Amino acid sequence: QVHLVESGGGSVQVGGSLRLSCAASVDIFSSSCVGWFRQTGRRREGVAVIDHIGGPHYANSVKGRFTISKDSAKNTLNLQMNSLKPEDTGVYYCAAGGRSGRCWSEVYYADWGQGTQVTVSS
Repeated sequence: QVHLVESGGGSVQVGGSLRLSCAASVDIFSSSCVGWFRQTGRRREGVAVIDHIGGPHYANSVKGRFTISKDSAKNTLNLQMNSLKPEDTGVYYCAAGGRSGRCWSEVYYADWGQGTQVTVSS
């Protein structure tokens, strides 16, 4: 089983930046999708994903502000978040093992981290 551990969450003011990291216990980049999702209340939405055959891809709400990247040597997935807005507040989860070509569909992801809280205040 893949073990994912997120870090880097916290509280910032509007316009600030945070960098999230997700450390994986094994290679998660070779054969499937990986991504960052966020949950606000009961709603969970995709933020940024990488398909092993292409990407990255971003939700419209974060394009130009967020950057997803991977460090294959360290089995680490990162999310650089700039120009943060109050609506970016939520619990951020990294996910791995998604189905290639269906990276936005969370139902296909086999492995999830425990989540890290991001709070943006005005």
